[in-house]
Amino acid sequence: MKISGARAVIECLLEQGVDTVFGYPGGMILPLYDALYDAVGVQHVLTVHEQGAAHAADGYARASGRVGVCIATSGPGATNLVTGLAAAYMDSVPVVAITGQVPTNLLGRDAFQEVDITGITMPITKHNFQIKDIRKLPQQLRQAFKIASSGRPGPVLVDIPRDVLSAEFNFDTIPLVPNPDWKLTRRMETLIQEAAEVIAKAKRPVIVAGGGVVSAGADAELIAFAENCRLPVVSTLMGLGAFPASHPQALGLTGLHGWQAANNAVHDADVIIAAGSRFSDRLTGNRTQYSSDKMVIHIDIDPAEIDKNVLTHLGLAGDMKTILSLLNRYTDPGNLDEWWNSIHHWREQYMFEYDDSYLNVPWVMKCISQSTVEKDVVFTTDVGQHQMWAAQHLKIEKPRTWLTSGGLGAMGFGLPAALGAQMAVDHKRVIHIVGDGGMKMTGNELYTIAAQRLPVISVIINNSSLGMIRQLQHAFYNKRYTACCLPPDVDFTLYAKSFGVHSVAVNSSQEFAKAFDDALASKQPEVIVVNVTKNFVTPMITPGAALNEFVEL
Repeated sequence: MKISGARAVIECLLEQGVDTVFGYPGGMILPLYDALYDAVGVQHVLTVHEQGAAHAADGYARASGRVGVCIATSGPGATNLVTGLAAAYMDSVPVVAITGQVPTNLLGRDAFQEVDITGITMPITKHNFQIKDIRKLPQQLRQAFKIASSGRPGPVLVDIPRDVLSAEFNFDTIPLVPNPDWKLTRRMETLIQEAAEVIAKAKRPVIVAGGGVVSAGADAELIAFAENCRLPVVSTLMGLGAFPASHPQALGLTGLHGWQAANNAVHDADVIIAAGSRFSDRLTGNRTQYSSDKMVIHIDIDPAEIDKNVLTHLGLAGDMKTILSLLNRYTDPGNLDEWWNSIHHWREQYMFEYDDSYLNVPWVMKCISQSTVEKDVVFTTDVGQHQMWAAQHLKIEKPRTWLTSGGLGAMGFGLPAALGAQMAVDHKRVIHIVGDGGMKMTGNELYTIAAQRLPVISVIINNSSLGMIRQLQHAFYNKRYTACCLPPDVDFTLYAKSFGVHSVAVNSSQEFAKAFDDALASKQPEVIVVNVTKNFVTPMITPGAALNEFVEL
């Protein structure tokens, strides 16, 4: 069958099960947009900005577990994807970005809107291709999806010159031969048995649940293993939802803004079982103190992560579901009564007291959790203080219901990610939590949400400041607040209404409770502006210090 390169891209997308793509047109990508005109089965969502398209594809992938797809033209269109691709790369999210490029005879000649996008994105993609030979287009595009979704997931960029998109060729309908799945070796099974023996003998073991558990779909295996062995479970920022927050063995968030009970459990543990965590600096604090006087068992799909940040006693590189299942089978539960007594003491000692006498963010998060406890919801956040409050106080019960920019910490992630997530899981309600700073960055995607009639609820935490920057300046820069306060105030209700989105501002706990219930009852986009005073996220450990060294704010 003789078709154009652009039509071949559409055929490959359909072959991969892609039903939604996010993008923005431009001159070099126009042949693909012309092919989209006749495409049946692929919906194109026009975002306001290419960064929004990349984050939306990311949110789509995180919520659905499928590969997200974004499209941009050459030059500035392609470079506008960079932040979104970096966010997906840092958090191991499968995204395929398709960019237009100048014709092959103009490559390297500084043509209009030409950039070396494969060179630019090489450090922030799992792989990238520039397709100069149309005969290689189908196989390389299929390979892009395979690379993005297999092993440790990540973004892949495919750069296609305009002449390749316009040319015609005989389309090859034969798909790639699948790569062999990971197989359990005798050596690995022996290592798992050794790990089981270590865990069985431990007096103070703890599981650190990371985002790799979510990516692997291994939450059921994690729960079974933890319950069988009576192990306490702490969650990284990316691991929230891998273990139900309401479970009696869940200690909540650990790390820079982790709960004292969770951080103390990790600090005092004699064995750490890290499942799908890369041991980032915001998780560990002082890495030497983090792993000193304890044994670390590290489970990860990516062998490169073993011993990269924290030296391990046993590294188990492979399929998370298989490894956790075998650990559960081989581990004999130990007597952990004394360990649990210590944990219960910390829980009581550091129990958080909510105050509904005035409007504050921890109480807002508790209210949101209580109002959605029996509803199918997905939470997306932006980056900053509100992100940490949400991670601490929302009750995340299931995987793929907590979407946040963990590794890159990209402000502006939340709203376009909510857009993508709502497109992916239209039977659920997406609740987007953002600060006033992040909303100013990508708030224009409210236009896309309104145009698509998506019932996203945006909760804007408006404290007229870059709250986390102010907190850091308060704690470590002698309260010299620079470039963190945001006068004059923006009327976000009018901003939302300019896109045709219903909005309301609240100034009390009672007003918020009513506004949120009303938003849940509606079937349209909603914005709630929560006007709060400047405050601090607590607890907070000193960056680079031990997990039990907290900052006085």
